[in-house]
Amino acid sequence: MSEKIFLCSICNINSGTCKEDCKFCSQSVRYKADIERYKQKPMDAICQEAIMARDNGALGFCLVTADKGLTDKTLKFVCDVAKEVQKAAPELRLIACNGTASVEQLLTLKEAGIKAYNHNLETSEAFYPQICTTHPWSERYETCQNVNEAGLVLISGGIFGLGESQEDRISMLKSLKSLNPTSVPINFYHHNPALELEPNPLTADEALALIRLTRETLCDAERIMVAGGRELMFQERQAEIFENGANSIVIGNYLTTKGRVMSQDLAMLQSLGLDVAKSVN
Repeated sequence: MSEKIFLCSICNINSGTCKEDCKFCSQSVRYKADIERYKQKPMDAICQEAIMARDNGALGFCLVTADKGLTDKTLKFVCDVAKEVQKAAPELRLIACNGTASVEQLLTLKEAGIKAYNHNLETSEAFYPQICTTHPWSERYETCQNVNEAGLVLISGGIFGLGESQEDRISMLKSLKSLNPTSVPINFYHHNPALELEPNPLTADEALALIRLTRETLCDAERIMVAGGRELMFQERQAEIFENGANSIVIGNYLTTKGRVMSQDLAMLQSLGLDVAKSVN
């Protein structure tokens, strides 16, 4: 595990248009959550976000779309965005997160400059039908296998606090280990009142223990990233995530929720004597 902290930023280039029924996701049109919805974010806005992320130390920049998977139209849009972002901020390592994808689609993204693909398992195979019924867990696992076959860097993790058992958490981590992801984003469920799930029941101590468990289980992963829900889950204890195995965080806003001001995270890392990674293998 690197001692330097890898920073990543998320760009929601298509928001709130998904027809799936994932119970944890406010981007599903089924739940009518009060979020911003748009089919394509303007290219200029995306490039401005990329430049801001780079200027605040981010190495990874993730292009996220809100659909079950890649369509021909979405694939073209992501490729077009990737090419423009490379012109605006060539220092960034581009990541795509666009749902289920075939090897052929992933190779097309790779040709456009995408270096890594993020597709989370979300939870255990056994618990998954409790949070999503419109597509199976096996499709998620298969997409991760496709990422490996296409030669892209695999980023895959999940969400804690959905009502799953400890057995489910262990099962998910074992499934992730079998895929050998380079980076493992761990999210903590951030409740929205429009969603059917109960609020996240985890305490900060329990969440820190889950970060430790993730690091212990996926000991070969280069990065354990604490992503969505970090600010709400840990509040004034955010610095403790690094003592428990995390070496990567998302800076800035998330998909439909606000993050901290980027400078606050940079100040936190500086106060802890932690260096920001300047390059990635």
